[in-house]
Amino acid sequence: MANFLFSEKFSFAKGDSVVVIGLGRFGGSVAQSLMRLGHDVMGIDRDAAPVHEWADLLTHAVQADSTNQQVLRQLGVADFAHAIVGIGTDLAASLLTIMTLTELGIPDIWVKARTAEHGQIAQRIGAHHVVYPEKEMGERVAHLITGRMIDFIEFDDGFAIAKIHSPVSSHNSTLADGQIREKFGVTVVGLKRASQDFQHATPGTQVLPGDLLIVSGPTHLIQKFAGHST
Repeated sequence: MANFLFSEKFSFAKGDSVVVIGLGRFGGSVAQSLMRLGHDVMGIDRDAAPVHEWADLLTHAVQADSTNQQVLRQLGVADFAHAIVGIGTDLAASLLTIMTLTELGIPDIWVKARTAEHGQIAQRIGAHHVVYPEKEMGERVAHLITGRMIDFIEFDDGFAIAKIHSPVSSHNSTLADGQIREKFGVTVVGLKRASQDFQHATPGTQVLPGDLLIVSGPTHLIQKFAGHST
């Protein structure tokens, strides 16, 4: 199963406990990524098949009705620091689960939403964060196809981090001499050269043809810089 492409959005302290409700493609991928990052993860699904699939891969995997407050309380969900509601097509179950988690006092609730309306309702009834994976995936692919970017992460405030092929205009000069920040309004934070270790960027870092640059800054400025190949 592919890793959840937006797991960078989940900003949890290492070791925090997380309950993931809905072990479909989204929920399962998030749970797997969180386990890899060192979190204790309880996965909950109302169907037996995904629970059996994830039983040996998560800290706990339980078949249960996530809309039932008493059931979740008995499972100890009230003690979890974070909850992720990844229920897919059942809008009612998603919203009822959010309400239940709110009543349990979960301090940090994340929700996968299929539509803007779903997300708006989720926030009104207690969700702290809403993720739109289909929309964000579309935007991510568009950036990768239309630009020179190899990878791209955009945050809620229009700020992004991207891995790009170094533009021709930056070749054979240091970052200071190339004045990338002054000309383009973006910051080169690192560089990867073939067969060499990653290096953090300094004003004296020289950019060569074939180098990969890790760049941060406003999304539209990164797009402009990535397309500046001449």
